[in-house]
Amino acid sequence: MTIATDPAVAANPLASQPVRHSTGEGGALGKTGLAWASFEWARNPYYILIVIYIFAPYFARDIIGADLLESGALDGLPPDEARAAANAQGQATIASVTKWAGLIAALTAPFLGAALDRGGRLKPILAIFLGLITLCSAMLWFAMPGGEGLPVGMIMALLVIAYVSYTYSEVTHNAMLSVSGEPRRLAMISGLGLGLGNGAATLIFAAIALLFVLPAMVGWPFAEPQFGLDLTKFEHARLAGPICAVWLALFSIHFFLHAKDPGVPGASWRAAFRDGACSVWRTVREAATYRELLKFLVARMFYADAMAALLALGAVYVALFLEWNFLEMLCYAIFASAWAFAGGIFGGWLEEKVGVKRALALEIFAMIVVGLFQLSITQDSLLFGTVANFTVWDGVVFPTLSDLVYLCSISVIAVTATASISSSRTMLVTLAPPGRSGEFFGLYAIAGTITVWMGPLLVEQFTLWSGDQRIGMAAISLLFVIGLGILLAVRMPERTL
Repeated sequence: MTIATDPAVAANPLASQPVRHSTGEGGALGKTGLAWASFEWARNPYYILIVIYIFAPYFARDIIGADLLESGALDGLPPDEARAAANAQGQATIASVTKWAGLIAALTAPFLGAALDRGGRLKPILAIFLGLITLCSAMLWFAMPGGEGLPVGMIMALLVIAYVSYTYSEVTHNAMLSVSGEPRRLAMISGLGLGLGNGAATLIFAAIALLFVLPAMVGWPFAEPQFGLDLTKFEHARLAGPICAVWLALFSIHFFLHAKDPGVPGASWRAAFRDGACSVWRTVREAATYRELLKFLVARMFYADAMAALLALGAVYVALFLEWNFLEMLCYAIFASAWAFAGGIFGGWLEEKVGVKRALALEIFAMIVVGLFQLSITQDSLLFGTVANFTVWDGVVFPTLSDLVYLCSISVIAVTATASISSSRTMLVTLAPPGRSGEFFGLYAIAGTITVWMGPLLVEQFTLWSGDQRIGMAAISLLFVIGLGILLAVRMPERTL
């Protein structure tokens, strides 16, 4: 590793800490590359199980919504309207958690990233963030309906703390990417990490289905849920928290033992945060100096928000519009996570074949096309009424042609969405000034959080205006198109297009 002073920092009398310029060795299966990727095997299941598929819907529907119905506040409404109002309140509560967590992260992540480029060892800082995620995740076991467990306010606080810690851990982990392997191998290392993260979630989903959900619904492969779990008390949903906590604590050990840390032992974190804050403000003021990088960050602001809305609201859409049941939603999560594993590998491969910018553009374009195709599918027909729907088989899940075709289309979304995350990280590393990737990963985090409300807001307004769920979901494509247009205007360094 080499240490060099950034000329921009040296020109500032307040900037006393050096900025690190360093590279790694080996590839995705090398000691440090595999260790860096294994971090996402340990951490990413928290986001996939808690934030997206299992705990957040449970919290919204079975705690917030159910408590509101039982309180009698909606007794004057017809049953269907009361249930809709309760669901809306649950969704609003989840949106509030995301809003506050996103705001905190947006205001602080760039300063953390800049400090990481200048401070001491990163692993102890990362251990703190992972410890908070682990603790908050384990506490979710006590999130029970009817006020029997933790108060709603405390559950929301746990989710906010874990979400912010997750963002901080992402910034810190990303700041270590440049030293995890050879520069030309970083795309595959990044892709492997995303693939492993989704692969881990797939295994956990399968275990929950086989050990608890299927035994309770159909008595297979066991006569009853294992370990005495009571699904009537939502213990299968609450257990997701402790599972993620144990998984994170256990599988992060390999990362801490073998990942390469670019930090300098004994460096002053106080000076690092002071100098990092100066650097962030200077970067914002001197935007023209990094015009192409900032164009990319603006592009990501739009397409990342569109992708987040598509992934988050897509599950709600199929549950309501296609009326998929809990087992079908669990199968959907397993199927999507398995394909997302392939997406992490595919993203690195595509970048090597066509270049990072072209790869990212193709991934976004594919999400636009497939997202619009999905909107042509209803319970009655496909391709906007040109193909009639019919029953394909008498199984317990996905019995119709519409169900199966929609499920197959999810594989493309899962692959391209995950690949775009990998390509976005590689593009940031490619465009960032040497030794300042941590700082720009902080701005990268802003681009993914500061407009987190935009996608849901467009979907809401288009749905209310049209009275049609499909038109509401189509609004997401506008963000994708804007992001893709700005991305195509970014000029890349030679031989990295």
